[in-house]
Amino acid sequence: MNDIFRGIRPLDYVLAGLMTAAGVILMVGNVAASDEDLPHALSTTSWAVVPTFLVVTLPILWRRRNILAVVGITTVATVAHVLAFGWITRCGVLLPLGFALAYAVGRFGGAWRNHLFGLAAIVVLELVMLARDASIDTVASALPVALPGIALFYGAGVLVQNRVSKHATGTVPVDQRLAA
Repeated sequence: MNDIFRGIRPLDYVLAGLMTAAGVILMVGNVAASDEDLPHALSTTSWAVVPTFLVVTLPILWRRRNILAVVGITTVATVAHVLAFGWITRCGVLLPLGFALAYAVGRFGGAWRNHLFGLAAIVVLELVMLARDASIDTVASALPVALPGIALFYGAGVLVQNRVSKHATGTVPVDQRLAA
């Protein structure tokens, strides 16, 4: 049992906890909401949206161990959630979750092929979510937030990974050599 939690750091628990708590709050809000002010009518107000959404948010806990598996599970779970429940609001959690996943792909992805697969899956995740999000008027209206956010967080992850790699190999960053 302890092996399943091997390599998970405190920040991973915080991130997964925040995403999961936000997901529960958002899904409870969907159950209790009236769709009068939404661009699209809610497809369901079933309480089943709450526990099933946990499969979408919890995998980020294991982002350091296998980011491609995490992105894949999250994407498949999102597709299943959209197919099962249709038009409900998910963007409040899945946009930030997509950004966190993009950072993790940049930071923990390893080979460039993994980066490409991971980013492609995140874009699919976001497109599927946006296609049936009751709070989003059209997919095109949310893309100016989703795609640049994914790119920025991915870039930050790559930057951090490059710095960590340089530090681990003993290479002194240029700015520190100039200060000496």
